[in-house]
Amino acid sequence: MTDIMLVASGDLRESANTKCWPTQKAMEDKLATVVAEMGHTLKRAHPVKPEGHGFIATQREGMDVFRTIDPNAPIIVAEAVWQYSHHVLPGLSSHKGPILTVANWSGQWPGLVGLLNLNGSLTKAGIAYSSLWSETFEDDFFRNGLKSWLDTGTIAHDESHVRPFDAAAVPAELARLADDIAADMAGNKVIMGVFDEGCMGMYNAIIPDEMLMPIGVFKERLSQSALYHATKQVPEEEARAAYQWMLDKGMTFHFGSDPKEELTEDQVIDQCRMYIAAVRLADFFGCEAIGIQYQQGLKDLLPASDLVEGMLNNDERPPVARADGSIIRDGQAIVHFNEVDECAGLDAVLTNRLHRALGQPVETTLHDLRWGDADKSGSRDDFVWVFEISGAVPPAHHEGGWAGSESYRQPSMFFPFGGGTLKGYAKPGEIVWSRVFVKDGALHMDIGRGQAVKLPAEECERRSRATDYPWPIMNAVLTGVSRDQMMARHKANHIQVVYALSAEEADKAMMAKAALAAKMGMTVSLCGV
Repeated sequence: MTDIMLVASGDLRESANTKCWPTQKAMEDKLATVVAEMGHTLKRAHPVKPEGHGFIATQREGMDVFRTIDPNAPIIVAEAVWQYSHHVLPGLSSHKGPILTVANWSGQWPGLVGLLNLNGSLTKAGIAYSSLWSETFEDDFFRNGLKSWLDTGTIAHDESHVRPFDAAAVPAELARLADDIAADMAGNKVIMGVFDEGCMGMYNAIIPDEMLMPIGVFKERLSQSALYHATKQVPEEEARAAYQWMLDKGMTFHFGSDPKEELTEDQVIDQCRMYIAAVRLADFFGCEAIGIQYQQGLKDLLPASDLVEGMLNNDERPPVARADGSIIRDGQAIVHFNEVDECAGLDAVLTNRLHRALGQPVETTLHDLRWGDADKSGSRDDFVWVFEISGAVPPAHHEGGWAGSESYRQPSMFFPFGGGTLKGYAKPGEIVWSRVFVKDGALHMDIGRGQAVKLPAEECERRSRATDYPWPIMNAVLTGVSRDQMMARHKANHIQVVYALSAEEADKAMMAKAALAAKMGMTVSLCGV
């Protein structure tokens, strides 16, 4: 019999740790039962706290926990919630025993998202690990995988859907376009504005400068205190004009009277101030794209940034003027990468340039690879993913555009000053999905195809209620990639998506982006196609 050590990385926000703890505890109990059935003992490496949860809640705490663990012991990182990977990454970086990351297959709290964030961080850091996920912890996939890890310290997942990209297969006109964009970026340079780096422990979301410089991309490191100050300087009448613009487009805001739990007009006005400030800062610093961290720091000062981010990512958006009255990038999105995920930011810059040149929709966003399920309404037979992010999608992705978009108050557990989301259900259509990630000291891109699908209203409602109701959803089917293949391969909590006007045009756009990434020196893999 072997003792298997268990650690649980949590949030920095105690409100989230305490609320999510019962779900984590239930998962750990199930996991302990299965481990015991296989002849081993699962032991927590850190106790449940008097505060009412058993999560590691800071980086220092994680370092101290790992000092008490035998460095050769097998260790499971169990996650039923979102977690800050830097709480456990230092300890895992020096751990010599086998590492297994495990998540529950549930939409309730984003345990799958936390798992993928940690997996991407471990991959970037060059730390060997295995990974598993399950809804019940009784299925053959999970039990066989766990037995393999207990016996050998490794798990072999099916990645037969992945093949190397062959640049020779790209049509000449697409290859020339990729060459032209790469040459322009290398010659004229690109700035990504970064409002504080390393959001929520996402080590996997930081691209070292030396990997960006050779392709002509540089960071303008900006402080969120600058954004806060600029937000406070925007006159109320300008903010109200942006708010009225959205109302005129048909967007619905769900207001209440209690700002601690409900959305108020004042919160939205402050978000419109932030939107105007962000546009002007991007213009002043010459940023082609910007990323707002929001979470730690700014959450204690302003309403959420998500509505702002969705507004920025849309070609059709409220106009913002310079001091001379000219409109900043009139009719063009200002690319925003949610949670300062620089891998998504680089991807979004390439997508925006390429799709504009191809005459395809340019609006792009990242989503959490949140969860997925069968269509319980019976309208489809295939597995349908729930791609979901905390409100930052462009209205152009929603069925009905601005008029098909709604705004609810962000959950108080995460967002003490509230702020509205940009909720909607993604319109059906052909998509290209991708992910830039760091592995072995170099940039990589996985890319593939899929469809955003239309589900009956009751099924959309079920999926939304099973996750975070105020947030937007893309119900997506991925071409040639199963659920478990995607989980085994994907090296990030985020996935980048963009529409094309037809299946044929989406195929062309995918090959063009693969060619562009390869031209920039990335190792490109085609997934499922």
